[in-house]
Amino acid sequence: MSGHERSLLLELDNVCLDYHPGKFRPDQLVLDCVSLKLHRGETLGVIGKNGCGKTTILRVMAGILAPTKGIVQMRAGVTASLLTIGLGFRADLSGRNNALLSAMLQGSSRAQAELLLDEIKDFSELGQSFEEPVKSYSSGMRARLGFTTALITHVDILLVDEILSVGDAHFRQKAQQAMKDRIGGDQTVVFVSHSDSQVQDLCDRAIWLNEAKIAAQGDVSDVLVEYRKHIHAMSQVEKTP
Repeated sequence: MSGHERSLLLELDNVCLDYHPGKFRPDQLVLDCVSLKLHRGETLGVIGKNGCGKTTILRVMAGILAPTKGIVQMRAGVTASLLTIGLGFRADLSGRNNALLSAMLQGSSRAQAELLLDEIKDFSELGQSFEEPVKSYSSGMRARLGFTTALITHVDILLVDEILSVGDAHFRQKAQQAMKDRIGGDQTVVFVSHSDSQVQDLCDRAIWLNEAKIAAQGDVSDVLVEYRKHIHAMSQVEKTP
């Protein structure tokens, strides 16, 4: 089924976002007239160098940041969850209680959320740490808890920010396989990664963000070719004395 035949879940129409760093520094344009459509069941990869707006675009999609200009339109009743390291976790609460709150915020009743907790504990491999405050967690432990909670609670749109690159090799492999299994169903995913191979392996469409704009979008292989050409050209410029 092509993207045009799938139902539209989320649309960004000429979205701009300015960052105001302070009184004595000029405003910075983080997103510049970005337009895209996200359809049910597709996996959209987002690539680009550090500071190009990848994390910002996920936060706009999640409703955490409001655009300075343009429209973000999400279909009524659609739920989205941003997977990033510890975003939204209450540091004073245990992993169990944070997972419970996250599941409820993503639409589960308390009873439904409680039924998911043992599965979240097992998959995240946190052991006894699941009962301990999140403030005692390493970044990898937070990532495992965040990924597992969002994966198991079944939101409509997963917004994944580099999270498959965090943690030990065993969990990364397990998380990537779980993501593949979910993508094989009807899960809709927007996936930010520095790893070309992960984007190639997991995504069926990609966008390349460069200097706050979409520099290329479409077939994953085609976008990655353009991105790699750009990286190579930039490296050659840097080598020039």
